[in-house]
Amino acid sequence: MTWLLAIALAVAAFAVAAFAFRVGRRSWTTLAAALTFGLAGYALQATPNLPGAPTKAHTEPAQEGWALVDARKEMIADSKRSKSEKLLVADAMARQGQYANAAVLLRGAVEENPRDSEAWLALGNALVEHANGVLTSPALLAYRRASQADPGSLGPGYFFGLALIRDGRIPEGRQVWVETLQAAPKDAAGRAAMKERLSRLDELLKQIEANAPAQDSQ
Repeated sequence: MTWLLAIALAVAAFAVAAFAFRVGRRSWTTLAAALTFGLAGYALQATPNLPGAPTKAHTEPAQEGWALVDARKEMIADSKRSKSEKLLVADAMARQGQYANAAVLLRGAVEENPRDSEAWLALGNALVEHANGVLTSPALLAYRRASQADPGSLGPGYFFGLALIRDGRIPEGRQVWVETLQAAPKDAAGRAAMKERLSRLDELLKQIEANAPAQDSQ
């Protein structure tokens, strides 16, 4: 089980780099090699039975906030854009890594307009980031409400699947992406981008599988 978790975390780290930070395709081999060396080092030196030593988290602004806001806008059709000024302020907070404050504003936005799909989607993203990438029940509810408000949007399925991938639940996240693309209209905003990222994920899984060190029989 420890080995499966290590490989899943490596895949999740690659996915975040490839999709959130948009690392170029030319750098994939180098990144995959680095992760492979990390897995090899784990195989040789890991001691999973040692107790953990938690440290205080750093409070540096999260760079992924910029990428998440840009990706959300990419998945929303112009005609479905939110008109809420609270969303604009929340986006600025998210770009600075202030996800808790962004979530507070976005709760106000969806209370004012429960049919604001983009605000629900942004709320789900803020809640996931505030929980350090964990897909919590409130975040899942926000994604569900975003989908209900705009059934044809790719955004809720994309970010729900991404949260699963980052949580190490790679097959589930991939399946969500596949089903989202199948159900969405052919002209849905962000369709080409999502298909490209699904292709990247498949290529990533092949690279990790090809480069992963042999599992210790013990």
